[in-house]
Amino acid sequence: MAIAEKAVLILGGTSDIARATALAFAQDQWTVRLAGRTLPELQREANDISARTGRDVTIHAFDVLSTKSFAAFVDALPSLPDVVISVVGLLGEQRRAQTDMDHASEIMRSNYEGPALILSLFAERFRARGHGAIVGISSVAGDRGRGSNYVYGSAKAGFSAFLSGLRNSMAISSSIHVMTVKPGFVRTRMTEHMKLPPIITATPAEVGEAVLAGLNRRKDVIYVRSVWFLVMLIIRLMPEGIFKRLKL
Repeated sequence: MAIAEKAVLILGGTSDIARATALAFAQDQWTVRLAGRTLPELQREANDISARTGRDVTIHAFDVLSTKSFAAFVDALPSLPDVVISVVGLLGEQRRAQTDMDHASEIMRSNYEGPALILSLFAERFRARGHGAIVGISSVAGDRGRGSNYVYGSAKAGFSAFLSGLRNSMAISSSIHVMTVKPGFVRTRMTEHMKLPPIITATPAEVGEAVLAGLNRRKDVIYVRSVWFLVMLIIRLMPEGIFKRLKL
């Protein structure tokens, strides 16, 4: 992107993936804006990234569940960013979500409704301006529903479909680029209680670097790590009769 002062806005700025992504962009000489619900934590992250890179990092209050505040949030930004990245997500607990409708709703809204609505708003602002890029962190969990996490997976499936449709819409009527990022297992605070196979488990830094590289190459969909493309292809092609017998 041939823009003098490149600015990236990262929604969900206190997560491990958001922190790593922000650092990757700051090291690439981008101005970084971190948005999230916990301002003191955002400020600590901003101070650390700024100290490491010498880049300007600002913080902004944002709640993905407060959809009525989205327009005011965008209007209050110093300027419209060149790139907006949604790293918002909530894994939640599948067993709890099966009986606790409030918890299930929080998972669905955090992973699909909120991110889709805020990115829709940015998409229209970018369309009116004439340039911009949108990145959504989805998940391989959305490629096919699995018994172990179908509430979370269904929300990510919806988000991936939204990004695909938005990408198609923007390709037809504008030059706005939309990229879907599908990490597999990532070693973060959200997954620290899980036993993850090292060969297919990425670090947050890998995700951040993949986002920056994919954006520079104008990729449509990227898997982190790339082996997940093959893994999920096999899972998607598996006949339903066989798939139902697996404890996935």
